[in-house]
Amino acid sequence: MAHRASSRPEHGVVVALDLMVPMRDGVRLATDVYLPAAGGSALPGPFPTLLIRTPYDKRGQETAVKMGEYFARRGYVVAIQDCRGRYRSEGSFTFLVQEPEDGYDTVAWLTQQPWCNGKVGTLGTSYLAWVQNALACLNPPGLAAMYVNQGGASAYHSSVRHNGAFELRFMAWAFMGAATSPEAMADPTIQAALTSTRFRDWLARLPLRPGLSPLSLVPAYERWMFDIWTRGDYDEYWEQPGFNFLAHVDRHADVPMLFCGGWYDSYTRSTLENFVAFSRRKRGPVRAIVGPWTHGTETPDLTYAGDIELGPAASIAGNLAEDVYDHHLRFFDWWLKGLDTGMAEEPPLRIFVMGGGDGHRTPQGRLYHGGAWREEREWPLARAIETPFYLQPGGGLAPRPPEADEASTSFRFDPADPVPTVGGNISSLADFYPVPPEIAARVRLEERWASIVAVGGQNQRTSAAIFGARPPYLPLASRPDVLVFQTEPLAEPVEVTGPITAVLWVSSSAPDTDITVKLVDVYPPNPDYPEGYALNLSDSIFRLRYHAGWDRPQALEPGQIYRIEIPMYPTSNLFGAGHRIRVDISSSNFPRFDVNPNTGEPLGRHTRTQVAINTIHHDRAHPSHLLLPLVPR
Repeated sequence: MAHRASSRPEHGVVVALDLMVPMRDGVRLATDVYLPAAGGSALPGPFPTLLIRTPYDKRGQETAVKMGEYFARRGYVVAIQDCRGRYRSEGSFTFLVQEPEDGYDTVAWLTQQPWCNGKVGTLGTSYLAWVQNALACLNPPGLAAMYVNQGGASAYHSSVRHNGAFELRFMAWAFMGAATSPEAMADPTIQAALTSTRFRDWLARLPLRPGLSPLSLVPAYERWMFDIWTRGDYDEYWEQPGFNFLAHVDRHADVPMLFCGGWYDSYTRSTLENFVAFSRRKRGPVRAIVGPWTHGTETPDLTYAGDIELGPAASIAGNLAEDVYDHHLRFFDWWLKGLDTGMAEEPPLRIFVMGGGDGHRTPQGRLYHGGAWREEREWPLARAIETPFYLQPGGGLAPRPPEADEASTSFRFDPADPVPTVGGNISSLADFYPVPPEIAARVRLEERWASIVAVGGQNQRTSAAIFGARPPYLPLASRPDVLVFQTEPLAEPVEVTGPITAVLWVSSSAPDTDITVKLVDVYPPNPDYPEGYALNLSDSIFRLRYHAGWDRPQALEPGQIYRIEIPMYPTSNLFGAGHRIRVDISSSNFPRFDVNPNTGEPLGRHTRTQVAINTIHHDRAHPSHLLLPLVPR
């Protein structure tokens, strides 16, 4: 962890609360400004300035406040702003759409303040990451550096929607946003209705109908939620700079950028797509770090992801920096203060290769999976060999093409009995949990919002704790609607690092349906796990009405065979000797994704469901396979 010194905490802090920053349309956004101080008075500066824009309450979001105080003590001004229509800011909130202009105008305002030296850096996680690239798409003068932690790239392709399907976490996010909106806070009746609503109950009543759910109590939130849910076709709506940075790379600011992500984060694919797109077309420099983490500002300081332990090397804390805050500091000290923090010698890409652990159960009850950091120069790795692993008759998976003239496997997909979500790349799929009445007044609404699904790495079996699971609680692989293809036990370790693609030949009895694919690392049995452990690594979905293109929905012809390519989330994993590489194929992963009714009706507005018989073909003429990037060892 040796690196050069960064700015030291030499100052006090004073905070100017709720400065109302004017936007181009006259709306004013509430902004708290953290200033370096001495003797209780702000120092005159000027200082480099950092901007955090949040929809989660600038004063109640603990990590944002912590960032403000941390950096102000070290000689930065930090502006933390409520996004438009959130908390103390004026205007009406619309998901992502207004963020480019509001961010641009805020940067312009900051550079005109006497305490700002003209250099502005941006930082933040999740929505706070989205807004960074959104404003950068308009290239505001003064923007000088960006630390983008776990944010989007193209909302349509792999975060809000996902290969045609809808990620239901954003419906959950709309319920949360409505409950904490200024409209709800101004009307105790509306807020009481929304905070007593259990989103998990409404998941059993999909599709929602306009005007008939508690979300309709805040019409602006209902409108944008239905927009992102029902607009399944790719069009100009999804190319807005607030939604799609990859469509605006050329006009995006050319400044130093650091993209940070995790193999179990909800934005893994986006993180690396941003890194590739901007590093190819910008001087930057553009760098990326991808660890084994789940979603969150401080999760990079953890050594576990869900139910798996990755070992003491897995965290930023103690390995790449003192902690995530220090890592941010080293980045901004380098670019905004010109201090030699050692960042100049960092590689373009640093990844954590998961795996290599012995699979014992830790004292905390997690599977020990292990792993190690590695420096790389590019993504995908130039030395990785894209290797097809073909689906074989009888459930085999092997690098040799199938030899049968005719071979296929069919299953019955009933939308009324979807495959439950067990782990994966998920965030914000959450609900307001009840609290005892005697403490309710002291618990912020945001602190009651907790996940309804297990995230990260998990053993692929159900239990009473799994949302939507029904007795008997058995492995997902025991379900008749989950097809399993796996290798023989590996004779030696195999590393898979890079983007993953499933190439499948499929047919269906329905006019529309979904295909899901999941990559699994199968541990052999051991004393701690007598039945072994099936660890999820990557998953995805494909809505078949888009077999001809995302902008050209077409009904399926019953029985006709279609070739599809499913881009999955990238990963980096070392499959140990004795393990198996497995792929699970089905048609649902709920509530991670919305369930296809199989009817071909308009998305989010179906009136019925039907059972589909879905078939995966895997013969000589239809060699379905998983394309895995194998790294020579």
